[in-house]
Amino acid sequence: MPLSPLPRRRFVQTALSWAAGGALLPVATAQTQADFWGLLRAGGCVVLMRHAQTVPGIGDPPGFRLGDCSTQRNLSEAGREQAQRVGQAFAREGIRVDEVRSSAWCRCTDTADLAFGRHTVWAPVNSFFRDNSGPEQTRAVLSAVARLQAPHNLVLVTHQVNMSSLTGEYPSMGEIFVTRPTSQGSERLQVLARQLV
Repeated sequence: MPLSPLPRRRFVQTALSWAAGGALLPVATAQTQADFWGLLRAGGCVVLMRHAQTVPGIGDPPGFRLGDCSTQRNLSEAGREQAQRVGQAFAREGIRVDEVRSSAWCRCTDTADLAFGRHTVWAPVNSFFRDNSGPEQTRAVLSAVARLQAPHNLVLVTHQVNMSSLTGEYPSMGEIFVTRPTSQGSERLQVLARQLV
């Protein structure tokens, strides 16, 4: 599935983020914080979260192994703090989180544990960077979440390629998309609000 072009504003923000050494910049959105948290309180949301900030790099080192975190690109100290802030914000706002599913990559499982205190590894949200399994994984996620209803919220901690395939939008590291299934058989999740916490 081809990805939509990166909007100019998002491109500039991403470029500035890289120029600042990977530090995340505030992302302006049409939605207010009240909308973001209000949607989550109402429930029925698929919460997509890109893993928190990592040490510099793209992808993983050659020969990395999923069962060995020392061979992967992992969270930076700033990323660990970022993930903890997410958990604190969800607790402060009283957001119900019924289930947390994560990619098997350590940067995702660590993000999930630091933010939400738990996770279940779920193969459909594994990275498909440099892989051709993207369309199949995207369909599996869409099928699994199609019947999610309020007041339940499902959190999926995953990667940029997965989130872009599911929504057509580009997330920063640690960014959260609040989405809902639009209809049975839809090819995308609708992004209702997004935020860096």
